[in-house]
Amino acid sequence: MNIDKLFSDKEYLEKEINFFVTKKQIKKIENNKELVNAHVKKSRHNLEFYKLNKEYTKFNDWLIVTLYYSLYRSALALITNRNYSSKNHYATILILIQEYAITKDEARLLDELSINKEDAELYTNLKDDRHDASYATNIKFSQEIIKDYENQVLDFVNKTEELIQR
Repeated sequence: MNIDKLFSDKEYLEKEINFFVTKKQIKKIENNKELVNAHVKKSRHNLEFYKLNKEYTKFNDWLIVTLYYSLYRSALALITNRNYSSKNHYATILILIQEYAITKDEARLLDELSINKEDAELYTNLKDDRHDASYATNIKFSQEIIKDYENQVLDFVNKTEELIQR
């Protein structure tokens, strides 16, 4: 994903959005405040789960997954608030850029957590006796990384709620 180009080249952004509209991955929908609120509620629910479990560093891969879903539900709340639905992570980011002019750092965070989420899912599918995979997970998802993501996701969720209340 070329975040810089998406922000600097509006024609490129439009072309990318049109691709997903054509593929029916982005759709215009009716105003649905209940769905917006449901996404926010699910985002907060995921953050609650994260907070209850963040001390269990053995499960850092799942903490990443939880943070990702909290972030993604907030993103879905934002695009739903602007009468869009999305069936694709990248498409969701495109709509956020178009409709909210999210910062480059926020777009990068969404993209980064998506990649890490896939890594975490891979790791969680490995058997417990795969010591090397477990060790790699602990390195990949250090406490510093987890804490940094926690702060960034919490900021994004809070900003989501502020934008929706306007």
